[in-house]
Amino acid sequence: MQKRINILGTRIDNIDMKKAVIKFKKFMEQDKLKLICTPNPEIIMRATEDEKLRNILNHADLVIPDGIGVVIASKILYDKGLSQRVAGYDLIQNTMKQSRNGEYKYFFLGGKSNIAKLAAKKMSCKHPNIKIVGYNDGYFEAKESYRIIEKINNSNANILLVGLGSPKQEIWIRQNEYLLKNIKVAVGVGGSFDVMSGTIKRAPKIFIKFGLEWLYRLFRQPTRLKRMVVLPKFLIEVLKFSKNRHV
Repeated sequence: MQKRINILGTRIDNIDMKKAVIKFKKFMEQDKLKLICTPNPEIIMRATEDEKLRNILNHADLVIPDGIGVVIASKILYDKGLSQRVAGYDLIQNTMKQSRNGEYKYFFLGGKSNIAKLAAKKMSCKHPNIKIVGYNDGYFEAKESYRIIEKINNSNANILLVGLGSPKQEIWIRQNEYLLKNIKVAVGVGGSFDVMSGTIKRAPKIFIKFGLEWLYRLFRQPTRLKRMVVLPKFLIEVLKFSKNRHV
């Protein structure tokens, strides 16, 4: 099985949820910080024009196909393509389940005021075997990063979830990873804190099963329409790329 699949210049790990959870656990057994990225079509499209973001994604330790559009694109480009969507939110939930006796210690960074705090409270109740040792909202100036890094280090967290949106979250992690003393795994989680906090309701399981979570979110948040326009553009670019490959 091909380990990584190239989609418009971004290499995605050909991995299912079970193997992703196992890989996360192995990362936690190592000393060097490991970066997990969760690109969807919007992020991949941005990476086609943003070399810095593309390089970060392609050198990350695990790159999971967060959007169903990424899976569809892989099947257009390759005979088999990616086996399944591995949503970043679900990966975090599944790894929280495998923590024992508070061995996984999280710091939540991102979101609007009090969202990270509320998400921390909800996740602590949902997964009593984890520890959430700190949180900070995502509204801070670049010059405040050292204060936040000190806060993360003092918390003794070993897992850092960063929800600053892409590419800000990926860039922030890469720029500061050498200063994060205890972090073993850092994950760019986008808007996951909104879902963890209960501020935004996740799609019913039937929508998720059939890859229609994006449609449910659009129905609940019509303001996302501008962002959703990128999906057909993404698939058009994939079809053009596929046609050129076979010319």
